[in-house]
Amino acid sequence: MSGSTPVDQLLCWADDALITAQRLTWWCTRAPELEEDVALANVALDQLGVARLLLTYAAEQLPPGAVPAAPADAPITEDTLAYLRTDQEFHNCLLVELPDDDFAVAIGKLLFVAAYQSQLHAVLRSGPDSRLAAIAGKAAKESAYHFDHARIWTLRLGDGTEESHRRMQRAVDQLWPYTHELVAPPPGGGVADLRESWLGMVGPVLDEATLRRPDDGWRPDGGRHGRHTEHLSYLLAEMQVVHRAHPGARW
Repeated sequence: MSGSTPVDQLLCWADDALITAQRLTWWCTRAPELEEDVALANVALDQLGVARLLLTYAAEQLPPGAVPAAPADAPITEDTLAYLRTDQEFHNCLLVELPDDDFAVAIGKLLFVAAYQSQLHAVLRSGPDSRLAAIAGKAAKESAYHFDHARIWTLRLGDGTEESHRRMQRAVDQLWPYTHELVAPPPGGGVADLRESWLGMVGPVLDEATLRRPDDGWRPDGGRHGRHTEHLSYLLAEMQVVHRAHPGARW
């Protein structure tokens, strides 16, 4: 392997996928169709799989004690990084931690995230880090499917009934400011700003769905540096509770 990728960058991409997976699992049994329950659960599993590969890669580069809540002499593992970090130690973008309080919001988030991941994986596949390139190669087909799935639902909702159009437009308007952080280069650089290529995927979908692209204005950020909304704290409390309540437990 040549050119190991910095841990902070790996955690940005791993945490995006992990938190996306956790949010999507909420829709199991709540989606508008039984088939969509299964589809979103499968998308969540894909995201979790990529997160595990990236977290494992990051963990191998960290010494014991790198996560304060973990035993000082214990090796860092993917579970350490998933279950024992606080919100301030997570590097996901703010977009993925926002609540999916409406199905249109869940679809909008998936459209934006999958388009970004598609562009990112294409870049990483040809990068100098052969291990990261292999992970990106595995994830590329999955992110393409995720984008296509979200595209179909965006068209269905945006160009559907008056009510579905209103809610899909509201979701796009709500989420758009957070997309700037999503597509910006990770801390330390290494990957160029992907916004133009991302817009090349997202823009035509919005047009076909008769949705208005919001103006660029307010651009919240901070997630990549551990400054998060209160929503991440609640999400992590639910995701980590069993592991923290029963440290060292095995199935």
